[in-house]
Amino acid sequence: MAGRDVVGLRRLFHAHAETAFTEFWTSVTIAAELRRLGYRVFTGPDAIDLSVVPVLPGPQELARAADRARAWGADDGDLRVVRDGRTAVVAELDGDAPGPVTAVRVDIDALPLAESTRAEHAPAREGFTSRDPEAMHACGHDGHIAIGLELARRLSAGDFPGRIRLLFQPAEEGGRGARAMLDAGAVVGVDRLYALHLGLGLPVGEVAAGTSGFFANSKLLVSYAGRQAHAAHAPEEGRNALLAAAQAALGLHALPRFAAADTRVNVGTLRAGTAPNIVAADAELRLELRATSGQVCDELERRARAVLTAAGAAHEVEVRIERIGAATTAACDPAAVHAIAAAARSVPAVTGVHTDHRFGASDDATFLMRAVQEQGGKATFLVVGASSPAPHHSPAFDIDETCLDIAADTLERAIRAPEKECP
Repeated sequence: MAGRDVVGLRRLFHAHAETAFTEFWTSVTIAAELRRLGYRVFTGPDAIDLSVVPVLPGPQELARAADRARAWGADDGDLRVVRDGRTAVVAELDGDAPGPVTAVRVDIDALPLAESTRAEHAPAREGFTSRDPEAMHACGHDGHIAIGLELARRLSAGDFPGRIRLLFQPAEEGGRGARAMLDAGAVVGVDRLYALHLGLGLPVGEVAAGTSGFFANSKLLVSYAGRQAHAAHAPEEGRNALLAAAQAALGLHALPRFAAADTRVNVGTLRAGTAPNIVAADAELRLELRATSGQVCDELERRARAVLTAAGAAHEVEVRIERIGAATTAACDPAAVHAIAAAARSVPAVTGVHTDHRFGASDDATFLMRAVQEQGGKATFLVVGASSPAPHHSPAFDIDETCLDIAADTLERAIRAPEKECP
């Protein structure tokens, strides 16, 4: 990757989209570049603890991901480190003067989404659409990777105060990667944490140094197990898992609103049955619950579990409920917000700086933020405008690539000038 500018890096990773815990090519490519730049690089168990992850890709999916990464040029020796899903990369470099330990969180996973091939979609028009037809960087994480590596390059001479720690995190989508890196010690000793996101409704040129309105999030996998029977000859002998799941889905969307917080409920998938003339013995739901209060999210989950269990009882089917992902709420520290705002205002391409931007969704960087704050450090979640032509998680999502240098400039200046952290 030597010689690629930040736009070239973004396009390279955009074309090699990989989903949660299968970011094999992405991980080994990032690690190789960071080693080339002279960073201390940690991978495998030193970077992530998979024992806390509730659901990981199965053996077939992992094998497919390894074959794909190999076809894209990944070395078998490098792949051995990541083949079980340990795709996180942590890199450190010491500066040439005393100063804080600053961590920058970069998420690296793509979404299970087929990318647009329409001519008006710039990656299609310019030839860097995803090489995997079932995965796409539709949330800007390809840009985040490019910014992280560009920042690493700019700081590689060590001419900054303190220590930089770059956290390249898998599985942000689904809320599983941050907690697993946290349990491997990702933010131990960190004084400042900057988490980054592109887009989120801001136009290119604008930077939000802080974010509010995070939703706590709980994602559930629900399995119903009933009994098959002939749907006409002996329907009474069956126990219909499909109907239990359907009743649960409707009941979940009828859960009450809360006066104390904004809430969201969504059943994203429902799979059940084998044939029209067979009572369905199995059904599976995947759903998410969100709230702007962690306590309300917990109460919403309690009520959701009651609905799910009651639907199973009504149809006499077994129910298994498993939490497969989560995020929490977090608040940005004024000192960290000030540091980013001061840095952004000094970047010529920045046309507007906000101290707050409403996130209106979930991000598991909140776990990392809270952990840093609990140990006495400061954290913020910055948003860099990208003038996205289509919504996040859309097949036509894209960014104005001008945002990449703006983000790298802002982070670099904040890291080089830690004395600006306090007003």
